[in-house]
Amino acid sequence: MDFPPHVLREYAMVADGARAALIGPRGDVVWMCAPRWHSDAVFSGLLGGPGTFAVSPTDPRYVWGGQYEDGTLIWVSRWVTGTGIVECREALAYPGDPTGAVLLRRISAVLGPASVRMVLDVRANFGKHKMTRLSCQDGVWTARSGNMRVRLVGASRAKSGEEGLEAVFELAEGDSHDLVLEISDHQLPGEPAEPGPTWSATENAWHSAVPRFDNTISADDCRQSYAVLRGMTGVGGAMVAASTMGLPERAEQKRNYDYRYAWIRDQCYVGQAVAACKMFPLLDDAVGFVASRLLADGPDMRPAYTTEGGQVPDEWDIGLPGYPGGAGRAGNWVNKQFQLDAFGESLLLFAAAAENDRLNLQHWKAAEICAGAIMGRWQEPDAGMWELDNRKWAHSRLICAAGLRAIGRNAPPQQGAKWTSQADTLITDVANDCLHPSGRWQRAPDDDRVDASLLLPVIRGALPPDDPRSVATLRTVQDGLARDRYLYRFRQDGRALAKSEGAFLLCGFDMAMALHQSGETTEAARWFERNRAACGSPGLFTEEYDVEQRQLRGNFPQAFVHAAMLETSRRLADPPPPWGGLNS
Repeated sequence: MDFPPHVLREYAMVADGARAALIGPRGDVVWMCAPRWHSDAVFSGLLGGPGTFAVSPTDPRYVWGGQYEDGTLIWVSRWVTGTGIVECREALAYPGDPTGAVLLRRISAVLGPASVRMVLDVRANFGKHKMTRLSCQDGVWTARSGNMRVRLVGASRAKSGEEGLEAVFELAEGDSHDLVLEISDHQLPGEPAEPGPTWSATENAWHSAVPRFDNTISADDCRQSYAVLRGMTGVGGAMVAASTMGLPERAEQKRNYDYRYAWIRDQCYVGQAVAACKMFPLLDDAVGFVASRLLADGPDMRPAYTTEGGQVPDEWDIGLPGYPGGAGRAGNWVNKQFQLDAFGESLLLFAAAAENDRLNLQHWKAAEICAGAIMGRWQEPDAGMWELDNRKWAHSRLICAAGLRAIGRNAPPQQGAKWTSQADTLITDVANDCLHPSGRWQRAPDDDRVDASLLLPVIRGALPPDDPRSVATLRTVQDGLARDRYLYRFRQDGRALAKSEGAFLLCGFDMAMALHQSGETTEAARWFERNRAACGSPGLFTEEYDVEQRQLRGNFPQAFVHAAMLETSRRLADPPPPWGGLNS
């Protein structure tokens, strides 16, 4: 295999709202699903399958690096060779067409001459279909791979073979060369995409989409995280939880999930984060998507959907070896779950929109349906935030209480009083069966462990931070689940925390917000900086971070971690709020 998998920290992602491509340090596109997020991959080298679109120096002695152009998902790969410096500017044309991808690559000889090799091998359906019907007319290559149509501009002298197309480009210092790859399951447009205008449109779209974030403590990182979230959100408002599937959280432990779908909880996290920053387009997207699902499914709203609002397919084997330590399985078992906390997060999302005058009558109707669902189902066991076995999780009920309080503040008096009263009922119920003898919250009635998820209801205003139960929970989480200012979800077993799973970055940022809310601003800043650094060279976060090996674990990039970084950066820019929660 010419392009075996690398550690995740060395991959960059380009995305256009409808799909993403992962690019490795050898200029190899190792992952792209087309035409949509949850479609089968056309490049699947990340999971041990065939198919790639690679652009890399012919001199094997090079040092790789790269960076995103500020506030965009335009990535620039950079190789320092023995004879000079070569760069390749890469992007998916933005905003993307839902029916097909346009992948732009501009090779430049920055210092000295450049010799660059290109390999194109499109393999649809997770590698099952080689390219066929290869033809070159007027310097434009066309081909088929399964039901996918392929067109490549910029490689007129490429040679076709068993492994697709291959070419070598020789560039003088200062010269550049464009490649444009189009892939679609529809008929391609009559004329190929022109590099110059397509690049210009993509640059302008990104610069228009990503704000400055001068109201945060880390504006550059916030712009980058917002670009990631924007690139993972489509024209219908749905945001995928991650662009990948099957990347292990822990080697050989069968924890390999497909996150190329829209999770209600994750979408709510993003909406609340951007609302805190007063950046409203992604808030509107989140509200629109979540409201539409509640209006359609009511109390039976699922935890996750396809980006078109359809049912997530059940798990199935794609026939590939998988990322090392993982397995090649697509789909997700989330359809079989009831997650009560998703309804609480939805109310918090609607409340954030209402407080910014961005909730219309249809959205309010969805909020009423959501509150009714909580009142009708809060006593049912659910899978909880971590999607485990069905129990009466303390976090699920407490976050619903926070949601009812928040939306109640934006409701007519009689309706608001009803929802606030229901919030009190939920908190009393949790106190009856999940109050540990030490005075802090425990995970569930039959599980007395502490859980990092129990920080979030206080952050969201279910209880004030100076409530004795809040104080005791914060301290116990710090004492029992924190190591070197990284936070673990819960203690899995008797092993050291780092031996059972990676640190959970979402929880680390929650800790920073919880400490800031409690007035411990210096310690909050330390937590923020520690977790902000738990990314790879391109600045992308996964779900977990292996503290001992300093490696990224899990699917990539993980949207809710970028949202948490964004919100924490905004919250820490202001003095601690008065007690009662960040949304009060």
